Amino acid sequence: MVAGNNSSTAVTSISLTRPSLPLRGRSFRALVLAPETPLGDWFSHLDALVQRSPTLFSERAVILDVSGLAKDSLRGDPAGPEAAEPAEDDKDAAAGTPDIAGLVDELKQRGIRIMGVEKAEPAWLGPALPPLLSGGRPAEMAPPEPVKEPEPVKPPEPRKPNSLVLETPLRSGQSVYHPEGDVTVMGSVASGAEILAGGSIHIYGALRGRAIAGAGGNPRARICCRKFEPELIGIDGLFRTADTTDPKLRKKAVQVWLEGETLRMAALD
Repeated sequence: MVAGNNSSTAVTSISLTRPSLPLRGRSFRALVLAPETPLGDWFSHLDALVQRSPTLFSERAVILDVSGLAKDSLRGDPAGPEAAEPAEDDKDAAAGTPDIAGLVDELKQRGIRIMGVEKAEPAWLGPALPPLLSGGRPAEMAPPEPVKEPEPVKPPEPRKPNSLVLETPLRSGQSVYHPEGDVTVMGSVASGAEILAGGSIHIYGALRGRAIAGAGGNPRARICCRKFEPELIGIDGLFRTADTTDPKLRKKAVQVWLEGETLRMAALD
């Protein structure tokens, strides 16, 4: 607008803002496979494990740790002109790069999909391979984040015991997570089913799936079942698969408890 000798200009301010991009953190438990040479023997052991526990890797995040494939020559130690000829099992090392693509493909054919590769050189991975990961820690061993000068707070009231009772069997594919207390199953836990409890787990039928007690950090938790045929058991971050349990306990009433850093198992009869 212009009036006489005085002029004023009306300016309209337009503010353009980009829509925010929400980023969320999410934590998953991951199983780690660490292949070793000779790979033929390692795959034989893996196939035997999968045959005994067919659902062990189902819907699981799996990380591939290739540190066992890093030969001395790949760690920067020159072989020298007088180095011996590589053995048949060391062809990948002789070529200068482990065959990560072939290894991932072999695992994929077994129904195991790799979500990331750990302890590999960036040059070993191509664009079609899973990403390189770093900073992973063993389960339940990550240190708490430091808190600067915490203000004094009123101590929380002790939690009341909160038990969960399942009146029906747990079918394959079902998962129960109860972080507040014990879980009691009046029936069986089928292969492919999973229970995670903050306290103990009591199963009045057969345990054929996965049972993880003390998931919130309770080393006094126990696992008891009437018929012991698990795919995986664990207490407070320590785990055992089916092939590492005592075969004499199979199909018996068994209790599992934690003694120091060792999982103990004994028959209840």
